[in-house]
Amino acid sequence: MEITHLLWLLGGAVLLAGLTLLGFLLYVYFRYQSTIIRIFEEKPLFLKKFAPKTDFDVEDTTFKTEDGLTLAGSYIRTSAPERKGVILYLPEYGAGRMTCLNYAKTLVEQGFDLFTFDFRNMGDSESEPKYIPLQWVTNHEVMDAKAAVAHLKERFDAPSPEEGIGMLGISRGAGVAVIVASKDPWVRCVVTDGMFGTINTMIHYMQKWIEIYGRLNWLRPFLPSLFYRVLSRTTLWAVQRRRHCTFPSMKYALGRLSPRPLLMIHGEADSYIRAPIAEGLYRLAREPKELWLVEGAKHNQAVLIQPEEYAHRLRDFFERHLAPKPAAVPESPPLALGLQGS
Repeated sequence: MEITHLLWLLGGAVLLAGLTLLGFLLYVYFRYQSTIIRIFEEKPLFLKKFAPKTDFDVEDTTFKTEDGLTLAGSYIRTSAPERKGVILYLPEYGAGRMTCLNYAKTLVEQGFDLFTFDFRNMGDSESEPKYIPLQWVTNHEVMDAKAAVAHLKERFDAPSPEEGIGMLGISRGAGVAVIVASKDPWVRCVVTDGMFGTINTMIHYMQKWIEIYGRLNWLRPFLPSLFYRVLSRTTLWAVQRRRHCTFPSMKYALGRLSPRPLLMIHGEADSYIRAPIAEGLYRLAREPKELWLVEGAKHNQAVLIQPEEYAHRLRDFFERHLAPKPAAVPESPPLALGLQGS
């Protein structure tokens, strides 16, 4: 009887502790979710990017998305004598399609065709009235990028299924590139600059938000990681209903990208998406993969800090993984040293 009584007491204590923890987590959730949503929906103060003038052969075009919107795109032909491959460029949040030349001009000069487009609600593309884009990747941007890939497949000068295309995405466009590439083997390799995921970025900053806005800071170290993950998920569900969108997972996309090669570029001085966040994403990806942390570079500014190395790494990566390899020259048969039958 005494053992049974002790077991009941122990079980009651565990249940009480569990209910107390659950109550505390529910308090934090309802107390701070509105603050998290407000911060999540704030737009960052990015400097407006301007497209440089160009003498390249640019073909402006349009294409349709699955849900019927018309998007504006531009096909930029290489100035080199021979095409090495085709690269789909995905712009950063708030940037027009021709800003691609700020990052990839040398690729066009060195033999690669570039296709770029304006996401919906941006530039010359049509807008969806119920959708207000933010810096986060949603199903709408993924749908736009899928339509761009489909458009490239239908072109008269499309690469063969064996050749495929490469992708270069900046910031939000980087996340879109990985998600689309992970489901389409026609994409042979991906380069990202300033990539970030939704959940891992939220968790990183929620810990700081609770420290700033919370009154129970002494309990913050005891909050389990599962709490932050659940809070971020439920917050996203609330935002999805408000903004008529969904937020796809970067975690699973990175895991599915292999065996396609990935080159991640990130500014070590990035104050928006700090280096540990990028390194966490890099660990989620499988080989083959490369990470280049650029010392002194802020968000999307690696190309300004080290322009020559930036151009070299892009060219080297796409030449290794996208450009066709020259056919091997068959060895000549050995010369006969004598006449048969002599």
